Amino acid sequence: MENKTPAVKMRNITKVFAGKVVANDKVWLDIYRGEILALLGENGSGKTTLMNMLSGIYFPDEGTITIDGKDVVIRSPKDAFALGIGMIHQHFKLVDVLTAAENIVLGLEGKLDLKTAEREIREICDKYGFEVDPNQKIYDMSVSQKQTVEIVKVLYRGADILILDEPTAVLTPQETDKLFAVLRNMRESGKAIVIITHKMHEVEALSDRVAILRHGQFVGDMLTKNTNAQEMTNMMVGHAVTLNIDRPEPVDPKPRIIVEGLTVRSEDGIVKLDDVSFTANAGEILGIAGISGCGQKELLEAIAGLQPVEHGSIRYIEDNGEEEELLGKDPLAISNMGVSLSFVPEDRLGMGLVGNMDLADNMMLRSFRRGHSLFADRRFPRDLAQTVVEELDVSTPGISTPVRRLSGGNVQKVLVGREIASAPTVLLTAYAVRGLDINSSYTIYDLINRQKQAGVAVIYVGEDLDVLLELADRILVLCGGKVSGIVPGRGASKRDVGMMMTRLGGNGNA
Repeated sequence: MENKTPAVKMRNITKVFAGKVVANDKVWLDIYRGEILALLGENGSGKTTLMNMLSGIYFPDEGTITIDGKDVVIRSPKDAFALGIGMIHQHFKLVDVLTAAENIVLGLEGKLDLKTAEREIREICDKYGFEVDPNQKIYDMSVSQKQTVEIVKVLYRGADILILDEPTAVLTPQETDKLFAVLRNMRESGKAIVIITHKMHEVEALSDRVAILRHGQFVGDMLTKNTNAQEMTNMMVGHAVTLNIDRPEPVDPKPRIIVEGLTVRSEDGIVKLDDVSFTANAGEILGIAGISGCGQKELLEAIAGLQPVEHGSIRYIEDNGEEEELLGKDPLAISNMGVSLSFVPEDRLGMGLVGNMDLADNMMLRSFRRGHSLFADRRFPRDLAQTVVEELDVSTPGISTPVRRLSGGNVQKVLVGREIASAPTVLLTAYAVRGLDINSSYTIYDLINRQKQAGVAVIYVGEDLDVLLELADRILVLCGGKVSGIVPGRGASKRDVGMMMTRLGGNGNA
């Protein structure tokens, strides 16, 4: 890249929140056209904040941004679009009841001709290899289709510098392959592309260059072909990190949860789980694979007593072999009968934690019954909060800090730590490492494996198939609320599991 002029030059970019939290500290970064740059770093390293300043969501406290050799001031996303900069966020900003075309032109000034817009959208799709029906409603789309609409939306507005934040977080392997093919086509047409990701195999497969942030500071960049996952991870963390997920063999696994014929409907009558049956064993990790919205959430909530069930059975097997039906019991009754079901929900601040409460009080949500009066015992929650902070390396000024002030990754650590600390016999985890960097993720994997070795039945819902295949002993594949099959974690093919997730593959047994 030495002989090319950067499309973007960011110099001495600094951003401080609340007067003391330094998100970016004098960061230098170059972005070139005709390349895919992977921006790497641990949680809280400042990646998204830096790109939010380039896309106009934040304004830097210090530093300069140069586009094509000219110093610019970007105070809003509108300013960024005027400079050809567009960002596709993890959480889509689409109106469900509108069509793809209507979402793409929404907010543009001047008189709009929807027919002309639809033709131009199809031209963009043909040029880069997108598959979008401009007339399809957003509520009828899959996650990957919605993401495609977001990308086409920024291209339609003239962006040639694109930023994608965790673009493959909820995609199947086949959908990821399609996205990568499109991004390569965009690169060949001269677009400058930045991806923020924690998935090192994607960095190696897709990017031309990597830039690494650590604790808000720029620590270096290099051509992807000249480095490897281990070296990049070590630079992100600042020390050597082992990239092998340990998977101890299950020791004498015995049935703990038996699910038979489970059917669940949503409030509007849509079948979310259709005649689902399986067994989860003590001392084993059962992975649940499936595209977003295929019933994983409803399955865990049904077991935890949080989801109404149309019909079926969920039986808990005691160590002595006695069975107890869980259906019909509320979550408190399930807990009081000695069954400790821990649930790490997908929405960590909506359902898992209370943002305005501090770390200790959030621990007390799980442990308040240890108190013997209306004045709950606060010593245990404070001790537990301190332990979680130390063991999981939670970045926080202290345990009295409101949870809402923590970064997303640190919120996730608090949530997972609290659930595991409740000493469950069945641990239900949904997206336990979503948004976590590699170092933090491996800490969580180690904790989950320790639960397995202690005889806990772990049901693990994950979105990264590579991790599922390395961590789980068996994998149950869901598609459209049905069980496509159950395959062994050891030796299963990522591509075969991906095909089963989309009903292209046959049934497996394990």
